[in-house]
Amino acid sequence: MSSVNRPFDLVLFDLDGTLIDSASQLALAVNRTLADLGLAEADEAVVRTWVGNGADKLISRALDYRGAGEQFSQARGLFDRHYQACLLEGLAMYDGVEQSLRRLQKLGYRQAVVTNKPSHFVQPILDALGIADCFALWLGGNCVEPKKPSPTPLLHACHELGVSPARTLMVGDSENDVLAAQAASMKVVGLTYGYNYGRPIADSNPDWVCEHFCELDALLVE
Repeated sequence: MSSVNRPFDLVLFDLDGTLIDSASQLALAVNRTLADLGLAEADEAVVRTWVGNGADKLISRALDYRGAGEQFSQARGLFDRHYQACLLEGLAMYDGVEQSLRRLQKLGYRQAVVTNKPSHFVQPILDALGIADCFALWLGGNCVEPKKPSPTPLLHACHELGVSPARTLMVGDSENDVLAAQAASMKVVGLTYGYNYGRPIADSNPDWVCEHFCELDALLVE
């Protein structure tokens, strides 16, 4: 596919809830943190509704759920240690992710990861999954401030890779991804299967809504 008929030159991907289902690892780390603090654990289904704004928000929501917000500083450090320990435990990509990433790579698309997950967790995940070479750039939540839903990380990725927002597509599963893309004046795909605080992603009005990752091919592959 030539650059003339390729609809975009750069595709930005969120990580959690978009490329990988990390809820099990996050729930395990959250519950180990709560247990260390003498607090009752939370069901994984509940933890899933807390994911998407980075680790600080995740821990804040977990503590608020148990009425222990004042223990944030201690809990935040505990969580990082527990999450590091179980980061790759049962780690898996959603169906079709690697195949589509490889297909887009062969077609000349530049690809990058823009996530609110702390950066020191991102590279080990991409390496363990064997997809790090698919991406020209990855940005963790502490790489560029402020985080999504600010457009700043998305625009920074465009600047670093020399691609205009008008030629960039954002792919994510949460309102944060949609709002960030809209503020950056770029098109956005909302995936229905990820983490969006229990709300339909369509409510955020992305340009396209996809139920499966491979549906991106219809937009990007001729």
